[in-house]
Amino acid sequence: MGGGVNSAQPVAVLIDRNIKSILAFMGVVYSGNFYVPIDVTMPENRVKLIFDTLKPVMVIDARNHTYNSENVVSVDEMLKAHKFEVDLINEIRLNFIDTDPLYSIFTSGSTGIPKGVVVSHKSVIDLVESFNDTFSFNNALVFGNQAPFDFDVSVKDIYNALRCGGTVQVLPKKLFKMPKLLVNYLRERHVNTLIWAVSALRIVADFETFDAVEGIDLKYVMFSGEVMPIRALNYWMDKIPDARYVNLYGPTEITCNCTYYDVTYKHKEDEMLPIGKAFVNSRVELFDEEKKPITEPGKIGEICVMGSCLALGYWNNKERTQEAFIQNPGISAYDSTMYATGDMGYYDTEGNIVFVSRKDYQIKHMGHRIELGEIEVALNAIPFLNVACCLFDKENEKIVCFYQAEKECKKEIVAELSKKLPKYMWPNVYVHYAELPLNKNGKIDRILLGSTLK
Repeated sequence: MGGGVNSAQPVAVLIDRNIKSILAFMGVVYSGNFYVPIDVTMPENRVKLIFDTLKPVMVIDARNHTYNSENVVSVDEMLKAHKFEVDLINEIRLNFIDTDPLYSIFTSGSTGIPKGVVVSHKSVIDLVESFNDTFSFNNALVFGNQAPFDFDVSVKDIYNALRCGGTVQVLPKKLFKMPKLLVNYLRERHVNTLIWAVSALRIVADFETFDAVEGIDLKYVMFSGEVMPIRALNYWMDKIPDARYVNLYGPTEITCNCTYYDVTYKHKEDEMLPIGKAFVNSRVELFDEEKKPITEPGKIGEICVMGSCLALGYWNNKERTQEAFIQNPGISAYDSTMYATGDMGYYDTEGNIVFVSRKDYQIKHMGHRIELGEIEVALNAIPFLNVACCLFDKENEKIVCFYQAEKECKKEIVAELSKKLPKYMWPNVYVHYAELPLNKNGKIDRILLGSTLK
C-alpha cells in the first residue's frame, strides 16, 4: 500500500458509526499512510468531487453493509485475510516522523469544491497533550461520541481516549431525535464526558429533558462549532451543576481547538460567551485589516493562530493553502506560518477572546457596519425562541432572521429586539421554522438557508 515507507498516501475510508471505521483508521496509520473518512450518504456529486481531488491509493469500506466492488476492499475481508508483515510494519514505524500526515477531513469550500485539510501526527499529539494537561483527563473517562467520524470533533473523542486510556461509546445517531432515550443511554453506558456540537446540547435543553428523566453523572461537558445559546447552557448548569463546562474554539485547520474558556458561573442570556485563551503551545492573536496586531480590549479583529496545531494545508491545493496559511506579518527574518481563520473577535477586559462572527458575516447596512453575530446573540436570548440565525440578502439589501419556535411570532420578536438593539440592526424579514435544518455536522445549515434567498 502507498508509495513506500517514507511516502504517506491517502486512503479513503467509507465510514459508518461503528468500530470497523476506527479499525480501518488505525490500520491505515500502521501502513504508513493517512486516512480520509468519507460519508457516502452525502450528495453523490460532493462524494465525486472529493474523490476527484483526493485520488486515493486505496478505498476501504468500513460500513455495516458493504457492497462488492473491484476497487473497494471491506474491513471484513481484510480481517479474514489476517496477514501482518511484521518486518514491514516495524520498518514503517522506524521511518515515521511526526510531521507525516495522520488524516485528512474535507470541509466545504467557498468555490463549491471541498477542501481536504491534512493534519499531521504532531498536531494531534499536541492536541491531546494540551487537553490532558489542561483538563486532567484520566482512564476513568467514558466519552460519548456524538460527532460523525468525518467531522473533526470526533478526533477529540478517539485520540483523547487513546491518550488517557479511556473508553469511547459511539452513540446511535437516532437517539439525538429522542433526547429522553439519549439521556437514558448515556446513564446506562456510564458516559461521563461529552465533547459535543452545540446543537446536540441544545436539543436536550430545548426539550427540558432533565426535567423528565433522571440526571446523569457528568464530569465534563465541552462544546464547540457554534455560539452556545446562554439559555441552553444555563439549563445544563442548573441540572448538572457538578460538571466542568468548557467552551472550545477552533476550525479544522488548527486541529480541532486552539482556545478554551471554563464556564464557572451562569451568564446573562444576552451576554456573549468568551472563547477564552489559547491552549499551551498555541498562540492566538487578533489582527486588524492591515494585519497589525490588536491589543486593546473591545477592538474587533481577525482571529489568527500559530503553533504546532496548524494543519499541513489543503490536499493538492497550494493556492488555497497559501491564501489561508500566511506568513506572520510581525516576523520577517524567517518563515513563521499562521492561519487566518476568517473569524472576528475582540479581547474582553480579562484578556479572553470573544468571538463575534465570521468575517463574511460583517455587513454594511443602512450606512452602518453590523455584525450579524451580535443580532443572533440578542435573538437567542429571547425566551420563546429555541434558536435563531441571521443571513444578509445582498440582492435585496435585507437582514433575514430564520428562527425556530413553537409558532410564528414576528411581532413578539420585534418587541423584544426593540429593547436591546437599535432599529437599523433589526432584521427586515422573519422566516419561521418548526425545526431549523442542520447540516451533517449538527450545525445550523446556513448554506441551505442561504439558497432560499435566491
